Amino acid sequence: RASLSICSSDRLPFSIRVLLESAVRNCDEFLVKRSDVESILNWKQTQTQSVEVPFRPARVILQDFTGVPAVVDFAAMRDAVMKLGGDPEKINPVCPADLVIDHSIQVDFNRKSDSLQKNQDLEFDRNRERFQFLKWGSQAFRNMRIIPPGSGIIHQVNLEYLARVVFNYEGFFYPDSLVGTDSHTTMIDGLGVLGWGVGGIEAEAVMLGQPISMVLPEVVGYRLSGTPDKLITSTDIVLTVTKHLRQVGVVGKFVEFFGPGVAQLSIADRATIANMCPEYGATAAFFPVDNVSVEYLAQTGREPEKLAYIAKYLKAVAMFRDYNDVSQDPDFTQVVELDLSTVVPCCSGPKRPQDRIPVADMKSDFESCLGAKQGFKGFQVAPERHSAEVPFQFNGKEYTLSHGSVVIAAITSCTNTSNPSVMLGAGLLAKKAIQCGLSVKPYVKTSLSPGSGVVTYYLKESGVMDYLSQLGFEVVGYGCMTCIGNSGPLPEPVVEAITKGDLVAAGVLSGNRNFEGRVHPNTRANYLASPPLVIAYAIAGTVRIDFEKEPIAINSEGKEIFLRDIWPTREEIQAVERTFVIPSMFKEVYEKIEKVNERWNSLVAPSDKLYTWDPKSTYIKSPPFFEGLTMELQLPKSIENAYVLLNLGDSVTTDHISPAGNIARNSAAARYLTNRGLNPRDYNSYGSRRGNDAVMARGTFANIRLLNKFLSKQAPQTIHLPTGETLDVFDAAERYQQSGVPLLVLAGKEYGSGSSRDWAAKGPFLLGIKAVLAESYERIHRSNLVGMGVIPLEYLSGDTADKLGLTGRERYTISIPEKLTPRMLVDVKLDTGKTFKVRMRFDTDVELAYFHHGGILNYMIRKMSEN
Repeated sequence: RASLSICSSDRLPFSIRVLLESAVRNCDEFLVKRSDVESILNWKQTQTQSVEVPFRPARVILQDFTGVPAVVDFAAMRDAVMKLGGDPEKINPVCPADLVIDHSIQVDFNRKSDSLQKNQDLEFDRNRERFQFLKWGSQAFRNMRIIPPGSGIIHQVNLEYLARVVFNYEGFFYPDSLVGTDSHTTMIDGLGVLGWGVGGIEAEAVMLGQPISMVLPEVVGYRLSGTPDKLITSTDIVLTVTKHLRQVGVVGKFVEFFGPGVAQLSIADRATIANMCPEYGATAAFFPVDNVSVEYLAQTGREPEKLAYIAKYLKAVAMFRDYNDVSQDPDFTQVVELDLSTVVPCCSGPKRPQDRIPVADMKSDFESCLGAKQGFKGFQVAPERHSAEVPFQFNGKEYTLSHGSVVIAAITSCTNTSNPSVMLGAGLLAKKAIQCGLSVKPYVKTSLSPGSGVVTYYLKESGVMDYLSQLGFEVVGYGCMTCIGNSGPLPEPVVEAITKGDLVAAGVLSGNRNFEGRVHPNTRANYLASPPLVIAYAIAGTVRIDFEKEPIAINSEGKEIFLRDIWPTREEIQAVERTFVIPSMFKEVYEKIEKVNERWNSLVAPSDKLYTWDPKSTYIKSPPFFEGLTMELQLPKSIENAYVLLNLGDSVTTDHISPAGNIARNSAAARYLTNRGLNPRDYNSYGSRRGNDAVMARGTFANIRLLNKFLSKQAPQTIHLPTGETLDVFDAAERYQQSGVPLLVLAGKEYGSGSSRDWAAKGPFLLGIKAVLAESYERIHRSNLVGMGVIPLEYLSGDTADKLGLTGRERYTISIPEKLTPRMLVDVKLDTGKTFKVRMRFDTDVELAYFHHGGILNYMIRKMSEN
């Protein structure tokens, strides 16, 4: 039985067909109405009309960074439902939830053969309480599957193992689709599974059976043609696509790939492109299922009977694609094209993933950035200091650091470690480098953190693992590491040299994010690159090199070795891949994935349906979101005489807002933990403490690279306006809250870009921030603010803080009428007498309902308590 049959001559984009199928299957004339089905069916006419439609994904995927707070919220919601007289057992996932514990920690064991085991042991020692809590959740909540620690990165495990592509529920077939608590959930779109990132708040509502309310998107068709050069990697293609689509402008839209060039890309290549979707701003980057997709499912060990019904069902409902058949090309809102033969080797940086640089221009680009004004492409180093060098001692030998010196080189992140072609390419380059007598300087912090055990398997079987290890790229764990800031400390002599010379040191990583302060506090320049290029720059020891004209190194025999001498071709890589990346590997790894971790298996967790909160815990704490909640709704209230807590500029990311990385010893969070009796070595990271709101509130806006216009420097601080004191952001917010004063944040364009972090909304809520006034928002973050009851306000077209003459030192009154409508205009009045209008970014009636309830979770608690 098929849930929907779409005529083969239909011109709908394939991604829109997934939305249509879901609406038809779930149409109940309550949450999903016939009119919603018709709106999607008539997409060609409705796509530009801001039409609101519901979408019920087939499943939810959580990483433990957001999985822990999700389970915390569920536990607290059970308590709240019980207090309101409802049945707490109703707080259970309705749609399947896969939770992958992919949090890993990399400490300073690089280049040692026991790195992996030591890191995993340390991970368990530090995070035992969190793991016990998650194990409790796996028993307390139905329909939730947990993949234990040490198994891999959430998105790669999803691609290789969890993705269904087509669900078979008692003989009823329907397409796999999902939302996930990470913006890079979009990686799964490379396999033809429609999915995108949402905040933990929205994911929890979906788990409880609520559809996502979304504005029916425009779909940009991205046509691929031509054949890539034999020296090009998928990373080069994705960085080129990222820059191109940033220029096109696809924020809030779907991108759907088509054209003969797609057929030449492996699923791993497609997944790499789809993974970077948040960096070009689209909601999803979709590759419809084709024969290559089915071949990948076979390669990764999916059962033959599943492959048969997947292809048969998708062909029956016109969702199976032949990229060489132009008659299947659907109608799109807009079509753009990339000729793959024009792609050149490239990196991105030094501060944003969309700032692509051809490798041939890396040296000159870095040198221009040195002297350029402080900004996305500038460090404002005085000209006389561009050649600064600082000698230092390391392990008894003398070395020299200068601007551009590489001190971190990491093959990390699901973006590339899911792709055998670039991983084997890195291994083959390492082999050739070793055979040419090359090495990496010992002070460079090198690491390899594969996305799954399968990667290690084929690197070993193909014989390249030993060469990677010899260059220092030893496996240190399976999870989000350097890309999320978990690189561990640099050697102290290196830190001292960087500090002494005020050097712009560099990190090179095969990740997807390189925002300021994210990778490491001591690397001001960070570049995204393919795994082979990560190794190349590690060997060179600097990004100030022209690989075409300068040797990568001089070997022990005094011979100049150029990058072209050791760079593997696509043909070489593909030959190794065909031989060693085989289905039996995937089957062997994933058949035992949920039981292979003995320490997880031996964990003893409570079996009660309601969680017993430990008041002494610094990891798991009942959140204050539901305190004082009653069944009765309160009318919306205007925000009276608010102070501006922070006055921010453009591209403030969730890395600037949300607590991430290590807990600095001089931070408000550190002071809280010290007062609870902890030593600095036990602080752990913000990611590990996401189940404790007291820590997370203190880590909100604690990024060392936060640029607040109230100050003349980058710092996690602000001005307490009534007294003029400079304070940590949390301390200033606490002062305001003690005075009963509401708070506001002023911001520029793209507020909340980056990862989809629920604490980027929860944290500001706990700081007492009632509204944010920005020029524009990243989609997921705006939704998260709505989910927490924080009002997203947007300047009218042409207005900015500067044009309106706002200093941020005024006091703001925002008039909120009792009757609200989506995207309505409201008045802002300043204590100076100035008034202006802004748009209230509640985009749908459903979002307004959430706001009236004080947030989406409160809405769900009341709903569950009514029945």
